[in-house]
Parts: sequence; structure tokens; C-alpha cells
Amino acid sequence: MKKTYEKGTFGYDLNYLSEKDSLIMLKSDDEKAQVIVSAKYQAKVFTSTANGLDGRSLGFVNYKVFDSGVIDEHMNGYGGENRLWLGPEGGKYSIFFEPGVEQIYDNWHTPKGFDIETWQVEHVSQKEAMFTKDMELKNYQGNLLKVNVERKISLLPESVISQLLSLSLPGEVSVVAYTTDNKITNKNDFEWTPKTGTVCIWMLDMFHPSDSAITIVPYREGDEKELGKVATTDYFGEIPPDRLRDEGGILYLKTDGKYRSKIGMNAKRTKGIAGNYDPISKRLTIVTFDVDPSKIYLNQEWNPKKDPLFGDALNAYNDGPLEDGSIMGPFLELESCSPAAFLKPGGSLSHQHHVFHFVGDEPVLSPICEKLLGVGIDKVKHIF
Repeated sequence: MKKTYEKGTFGYDLNYLSEKDSLIMLKSDDEKAQVIVSAKYQAKVFTSTANGLDGRSLGFVNYKVFDSGVIDEHMNGYGGENRLWLGPEGGKYSIFFEPGVEQIYDNWHTPKGFDIETWQVEHVSQKEAMFTKDMELKNYQGNLLKVNVERKISLLPESVISQLLSLSLPGEVSVVAYTTDNKITNKNDFEWTPKTGTVCIWMLDMFHPSDSAITIVPYREGDEKELGKVATTDYFGEIPPDRLRDEGGILYLKTDGKYRSKIGMNAKRTKGIAGNYDPISKRLTIVTFDVDPSKIYLNQEWNPKKDPLFGDALNAYNDGPLEDGSIMGPFLELESCSPAAFLKPGGSLSHQHHVFHFVGDEPVLSPICEKLLGVGIDKVKHIF
């Protein structure tokens, strides 16, 4: 008989998800750091823990969607603290809208290859899992893009975490971290060009919000003519100043899951790093990712009239109720995108995205936050 765990713990989510799929578990030698991965659910990292089965479950699992048993024609939001999608979502090259239709919700459909279809397991070890998936994606131009996706998830030992972040980890902090290596290959017999349209790799990380949680996004300061605006902040209407603050090269977004808001940052502005701190659960989450300011990034907005070749490399999202009062989560998201995949037949593009969770008391976490994000935790807590 399975041991029962309190809701909110990693053990609870492990038991719950074990009834949905035969899961792949990545574990540290002491089993404190653990990650749940699923082939049936599109090679998602569903959740992780820094403190074993009794530790807090750090990813967002959407029980409502699982328990409904319904397959939604638009999107199936099972959750997951790291998942691979492909973009662009909207615009001239969109792979979510049939050619010529109005880009509104009724016509929006997530491609099944990264929404509901099972992925192929290539190999598994204690600390690594690799998956592949072939997809055919019709874009707004009417072209059928044939894509092979390869995804490797690797649990990181503390020595590698320290090395990647140039950080000395104090003994009082608990940590779980992993790298995702994501690669797409053009399987068509034609080149993907601005005329045919193309795709990008799109990584989305879903975590638990709280009344006190704040997303922290450092950015490069400088001339707007050279670097572009600091961020796009009006995806769902302009974000009020009591929810978004810009101070000295850092953006702060309130992530309480009560107000739908999103920011986007281009490749010249982002430093390839963002974080979220929740003082209630004492969790500091950091994501880092590949970024190349010299490359083209795709516009994902639901607007075919917008220039498709100018878009975000980083996004941060806070969930909240829709106009009818319904809500998917609540959750918060940190996201990254690869450059546009302008590839010849057989050509590939890769995008690496890391997730780090640090759990501990504020005096231990604050120097980590300051070194990586440029601000101490006390300021983060009192920014609003």
C-alpha cells in the first residue's frame, strides 16, 4: 500500500501522477533532489523536490484538468514545471491557427504533438532521460512543416550547479536543478525561410504563485534606439504600477495568481536569467537559458499584421481570472524562446534552458539572489 502524503508535498504529486502514467524519476544519490518526467505527457518535467518525498512539490500540477477527464480541443493544461512547446503561437507564421482564419480564441488550437500525444523514450538513467517526437505542423502560410524534436533532461549534481552559476552553495540550502537540452530538425525537403515561415523552441515553466511571490527580471540598461524598449507589458492591457515595477535594471512582477499579466523582453535586453521568490514557501527559483542578441526572434502575438521577425526571448506571466471568472490555474510562468529556426533540410537548432530551485531561510537565500539577480531578498519582499 502506498504511503499517503499531505497535499502540496512531492510525495502527494508522485502518488497522484503515478495513476496517470508510468513516470520516469530522476534522483540525486541521497534522493533529496528528485524530478518527475513523463513520456505520455509530452516529455514534461511535471514537478521536483529539493527535500525528498516529504518536501514541497515545486511545480504546478493542474488537478482540475486531470480530474475532468475531458480532452479540450484548444489546449490541455495539465501543468508541469518545464515543458517544450513550439512557436509562434500567433502572427503570420502561427502554428496554432489554420490559414486565413481570424486569430481569436475560438480558432486557436494547440498542435497535438506537444499537447496530448505521447513522446518516444530514447534512453533513461538515474539522472537523465531523453525523448524524441516527429511532428507535422501546418502554419498560417499553409505550409506543412515537418519537425523532429529531441529533448534531454539532466538532473544536476551540486558541483555542476556551483560551476554553472559561479556560486558556492551553503550547506543550509536545499537545492534541485536540471538542464533541458532541446533540439529541432527540419525534416522537410525545402528550406525554412521568411517566405515559408518557420518555428522556434518555446520553453514554459509553471510554478505555484502566492500572495507574496515576486518574479525578478534583470535586464540590460541602455539606449532604446539601440536595444529596443525594456519590455512589452500590455499583452492583456497595461499592468498597474502596484503589480509591475522597474528599478535600476530590474523588473519586478507580482505573481499572486490573482491578476492576469505578462511581460515580454527581447534578446538584446534580457540577460538570459530570471527568477521568482516566494517568502511563504522559502523558495527561490532561477531559470537561465541560451540567448543570442544577434539572431531573429519570432513575434508570437495573435496579429498577422505585426512583423513576424521581431519578438521576445523571455516572458514572465502571472495567472488570474478571465472575464467570466474562470481560471486555468492559478500559476506563474517563466518562459524562454530560441531564435527563429531558419534551417535547410536536415539542419538543426538547439536551445538550452536550466531550472534551479533553492529552498532555505532568507539569510542563506539572499546572497544567492543578490549574486544571480542583482538584488537582495529584503528589497524583493518590500518592492510593492
